[in-house]
Amino acid sequence: MGTVTEEKMSHLNDRGEVHMVDVGEKSITRREATAEGEVLMTEDLVSRFLDGDLPKGDAAATARVAGIMAAKKTHELIPLCHPLPISGVEVSLESTGHGIRVLAKVSTDGRTGVEMEAMTAVSVAALTIYDMVKGIDRNVEIASIRLLRKAGGRSGTWERS
Repeated sequence: MGTVTEEKMSHLNDRGEVHMVDVGEKSITRREATAEGEVLMTEDLVSRFLDGDLPKGDAAATARVAGIMAAKKTHELIPLCHPLPISGVEVSLESTGHGIRVLAKVSTDGRTGVEMEAMTAVSVAALTIYDMVKGIDRNVEIASIRLLRKAGGRSGTWERS
């Protein structure tokens, strides 16, 4: 994990108080972010989830829609996030054998990045999966929510190694 350097923290004003960064002077550029997480569960429950064989119905479709909705509402959930004109959100789910991998890709043409939107999409999709299967197995666990890639803006492209 990276460390904080001597750079000024952008969400603190000159008095050290938290504030929302003014991005009005930044250029509008194409920005994308991809995040992932995993919902760990038994192989049998993974199969039931993917087959749509759950008491609450099509859990995969519900989780994908929840992730999309969450990305669009990130600024309402995370205090210092800006409302963004999101141009695309893609949430995909795949078996890892011992769980479901949640992958979210978010894009915008804007003045600030969509990393938080991608991570919020993954988080809420994973929570929705948990909600859809908890009646069968409460041992299900959400793990490893993390940013995989971001592109655009002043700092360019970053990818997890």
